[in-house]
Amino acid sequence: MTSAKPKPADKTGRAQSPATDASVDIVRRLIRGADRGVLSTRLAGDDGWPYGSLVLVGVDHDLSPILLLSDLAEHTRNIGADPRASLLIDGTVGHDDPLSAPRVALMGRVARIDDRPTTARYIAHHPAAALYVGFADFHFFRLTIERAHLVAGFGRIRWLEADEIRPPWPTELVRDERKLVDALNQDGGLVRRLALKVGAETDIGWKIAGLDRDGLDLNQRGQRLRLWFDRPVATTDEALAAIDLALRPARR
Repeated sequence: MTSAKPKPADKTGRAQSPATDASVDIVRRLIRGADRGVLSTRLAGDDGWPYGSLVLVGVDHDLSPILLLSDLAEHTRNIGADPRASLLIDGTVGHDDPLSAPRVALMGRVARIDDRPTTARYIAHHPAAALYVGFADFHFFRLTIERAHLVAGFGRIRWLEADEIRPPWPTELVRDERKLVDALNQDGGLVRRLALKVGAETDIGWKIAGLDRDGLDLNQRGQRLRLWFDRPVATTDEALAAIDLALRPARR
């Protein structure tokens, strides 16, 4: 009789079990739905004291958080000395018992990027950021996720590796995203229906900011709402079909 193969241990020596689909789904939803987070870096030249700061977050198609940071900010200087960072995404807002609600800490390395489609996606989600993009001391950065620590409630705690949560890259959807979003925003009636579908108090002033394999985001003067697709999509046709399905009247 052979003994069972031991579970792999994480860097702290704790045994790890394979991620469940539910854990992966929670993490993906937390990241997709995020527009801000707490970025933790190590203070440069100060014996590595931790430093937390509020940042606005954009999310790339592979779930990588995108940040717009000033060279003058403390966290940017810290990243220059040590690119390792953690980004806390808080999903507890609105819950009666916040400690029983989900949150995830994303750990990885932060690096500066110059990727026009990605930066355009960020600005579409944070229109006010367009003002800072023209400043010489502001640059875009990507947090490449290496590990994630999910707390989904009491007793529901998991470590997840990047490969477990990173979705497939939807090449066609990435290529067509801006064109598709612009076309959809031309249909005011469609956008108003989408806004009401996801619980907007009014259907006036909403715009589709972006679209990914899991859903689409709507913005209105700093407010953000999200429509989740019934299933992941990879092409423009699949995205249009998912939108059409979401807007169909519920069957009895």
